[in-house]
Amino acid sequence: MKILYAIIMVSFFVGCKNEVNSSTSLGDLTEKTSALVLDPETNDTLIYPEEKHFKNIRQVTFGGDNAEAYWSFDDSQLVFQSNNKDWSVNCDQMFLMDADETFRDSQPPMISTGKGRTTCSYFLPDGEHIVYGSTHLKDENCPETPLKKEGKYVWPIYESYDIFVADLKGNITAQLTDEPGYDAEATVSPKGDKIVFTSMRSGDLELYTMDIDGKNVKQITNELGYDGGAFFSPDGSKLIFRSSRPKTEAEIQEYKDLLSQGLVQPTEMELYICNADGSELRQLTHLGNANWAPFFHPSGEKILFSSNFEAERGFPFNLYLIDLDGKNLERVTHGRTFDAFPVFSNDGKHLAFSSNRNNGGGHDTNLFIAEWQD
Repeated sequence: MKILYAIIMVSFFVGCKNEVNSSTSLGDLTEKTSALVLDPETNDTLIYPEEKHFKNIRQVTFGGDNAEAYWSFDDSQLVFQSNNKDWSVNCDQMFLMDADETFRDSQPPMISTGKGRTTCSYFLPDGEHIVYGSTHLKDENCPETPLKKEGKYVWPIYESYDIFVADLKGNITAQLTDEPGYDAEATVSPKGDKIVFTSMRSGDLELYTMDIDGKNVKQITNELGYDGGAFFSPDGSKLIFRSSRPKTEAEIQEYKDLLSQGLVQPTEMELYICNADGSELRQLTHLGNANWAPFFHPSGEKILFSSNFEAERGFPFNLYLIDLDGKNLERVTHGRTFDAFPVFSNDGKHLAFSSNRNNGGGHDTNLFIAEWQD
């Protein structure tokens, strides 16, 4: 989260390609399936032949940068963030859609305030409220968006982010965080009892959980590095998230220097998994480059995530499945630019994700919903 910048600036991801872990060979990552599926209007690719898990795909948005589409608990609606200029926004705001809607020439209702910058919205169990992060209390204008620092790609970590609850008409009904510094990236347990989020309140970017009403805050991680983008398993018992873990003295100093400026460098991240209380924390991937946007498979036994570990120049990003023990790595998408933010519907039948496919060769990142098949 803090991720729409990655969509636009994906070419700035750099770094040497690392080898796959010993349990997987590159030959295992490609499987054949049916013929290419094309958009009837543009004749551009919607499903590549190797993408055997997708069928009946539908493009939902057509312009701007659209990402992090999350399902309501009953799968009838999704909430997502967009900076589509045709929708009269200057930076990311939150929008609501029914699960069967498409927005080629229309605009979904905005359910954030339209002030500041927002990130990471998620439905609450009642289906009538969402949580999301926003900077609007400090400034109603969009904050500046640094994308490079001394030639390196960075993400801004705005200290003005706090987490809010809003109804589906856009009215803020509660503020869940008020600590100094960054509080954002909130997602909700499928059990409906807990929220996990990232906060700077300890001086580092750590994961925390809290009750749905913001009470009983508990710190989950405590190692130096950026812990973020966390999601609960289907039964609410585990957390999957992305982390940077600076090791050398130079890496540690660079991380701390950037963090003091409200920045992180996301080009080297791996996935970590733990119990929902923070116990049994372990590293899941050892792939190199940027591994992020993880989400549990409906079985709870696999993780679907985005990675550029096979890339020589930082892109493309594609989706991969991996078991909870780090084995059986399988490539899911075969795009040439960017596929990320996979989110399964609660019934496990559909996958929402963001992609640069079928954008006319431009920079737009759109939402797609595909029927999923194992």
